[in-house]
Amino acid sequence: MDSQQIVKALGALAQETRLQAFRELVQDGPGGCPAGLLAERLGVPATTLSFHLSQLLQAGLISQRRVGRQLIYAARYEAMNGLIAFLTENCCGRGPQAGAACNPTCPQSPQELKDGHG
Repeated sequence: MDSQQIVKALGALAQETRLQAFRELVQDGPGGCPAGLLAERLGVPATTLSFHLSQLLQAGLISQRRVGRQLIYAARYEAMNGLIAFLTENCCGRGPQAGAACNPTCPQSPQELKDGHG
């Protein structure tokens, strides 16, 4: 992903309803979920959800397909994985102070960082 795509994706996810919708779609798997069912699960009106799904579509994080009269939305796992790869690309690349998220040998707490243990 290029930096413009990263910014769009992070911007789209920086809103509670969109983040919840995306997480639901990730859990639904490649088959996706009909918009009406997703709106019901999230407890939001269909028109509101439509706006949020549009933002996720524009960011490239989800896909949309029509099956009969229903719109089915699905997470785009390659986009999600690209975003995660970008965010963790240099993980612990600058030593232990970078954090413990991607390297179990990094210090596990702020105090360990301060003390220089890990």
